[in-house]
Amino acid sequence: MPAIHDLVTWAPLLGLMWAGDADGLTSPGVYVAGQVDRRGGFGFSSSHGQLPPLSGGAIQAVAGVLGFHPTALIRDALTDAGLDSTSYMAQFSPDGSVKLHLITFGPAVEDIAGGIGLGSLVLVEGAVPEPWRRTPAPRPRAKPHASVDLELLERTLRERFPDAIGATDEEITASESRLGLALPDELKVLYRVRRGRWTDRRADPAEDFERVFKAVGCEPFPLDELYLATTATRPCPWVYASKEAAITLPGDAVQRLVGSPGWIVFGSNGGGDLVAIDLTPGPRGNIGQVIMIDHEQNIGASLFARSLTAMVKKPPGRWGAGRRAEMPFVARVNWGALRNIESAAGPDLEVLSIGVWEDEPLSLAPVADAPRLRTLTALPGTLADPLEIATLTGLEFLELGPEDWRVLLDADAVPRGLLAAAVDPYGSQNPLAMVALANELLARWDRPLITKTLVEGDLNEALTGLVRGAGQH
Repeated sequence: MPAIHDLVTWAPLLGLMWAGDADGLTSPGVYVAGQVDRRGGFGFSSSHGQLPPLSGGAIQAVAGVLGFHPTALIRDALTDAGLDSTSYMAQFSPDGSVKLHLITFGPAVEDIAGGIGLGSLVLVEGAVPEPWRRTPAPRPRAKPHASVDLELLERTLRERFPDAIGATDEEITASESRLGLALPDELKVLYRVRRGRWTDRRADPAEDFERVFKAVGCEPFPLDELYLATTATRPCPWVYASKEAAITLPGDAVQRLVGSPGWIVFGSNGGGDLVAIDLTPGPRGNIGQVIMIDHEQNIGASLFARSLTAMVKKPPGRWGAGRRAEMPFVARVNWGALRNIESAAGPDLEVLSIGVWEDEPLSLAPVADAPRLRTLTALPGTLADPLEIATLTGLEFLELGPEDWRVLLDADAVPRGLLAAAVDPYGSQNPLAMVALANELLARWDRPLITKTLVEGDLNEALTGLVRGAGQH
């Protein structure tokens, strides 16, 4: 039997939970669900309310008796099985017996940490949301900004880096070959003055970073670490990515994209945000402008400087904030936003999210003819008739509660054009029922199913064996 499917492997963690709330956990119908990853991180919740947190003292006490952390055996078993994490549901009995359901998602499920971690179901292998399929619009009339001055740029950089080692023409050509495009002239000037290898830097990293940042306006990467910020470099789970919209407005300097083959990342701001040269500017942008790609956003970038010359000559005082696409492209209907579906309807609507709702359930009739609607999410109890979803023929992502999915499945009305789906666990939902429902959806697209393994045994015996083994050592 694989170690991950051995009750002894799980006994220290389950024993901690049981000891913390034995009376509550042994009540009829109560279960604990959670997830453990191979780094030993874990989270859990109970169907009868949040369990008391496991105190550091309790964890240390168990570790002191056993000689290892309560999740150490699970972590090792995951590593041996080649798994990054596993989800579980445990049911305890007053006599100390336990039923442990281990859940392995497989390649068709995007794992989201928390609870059982059931994220999006990818119904078509390799499918990505529409914004991740969006390519840059051509801007044949775009030109470099008037601030570009190669001589001034080189002179300024040499004054600020008098002892720097510059890249050779051969090294620049090698980087161009690796990237598959020619570097802009301003970027060539930067690296001819300073190639930026880590071995070229001063002894004090903090001092060197501050000096370079002040001189350039960012922290440039070494020449051989330049890369293109394409959509592949900015992955995002369907459950989040499907709710974004890649909308570039006429006044935008930067195209609102996930990524572009014309975004050459050459540095960072020291806080995780990337700095890039933009060769695919927006309607009001310039070829070669400097942009910032915010690491806290899934899509888009913001203008930082009209040229590298302008950035070096006078570094901006702060980064500009990017914007999120909202109405009429993304609509949210809930008690604190739009109060009806009619207000969301329109030819530009791409994403409709129905959240917490206290009034009568809503009809989807007003958006039945929305030509671009591709994403619908609706909390349980918000839809008057889930079968109206069948009229939304352009949907590629659908997120519903179990009851609404049950209606669609029983009526064979699940939209066949879906690329991905999600079962919203809003409220208390039995994980095994969620998995069964998810497997029905996966089976309709002939995708790999979520697997479940039942491990049963006496928790007291498993813990006693571990303690005895630790005592012998």
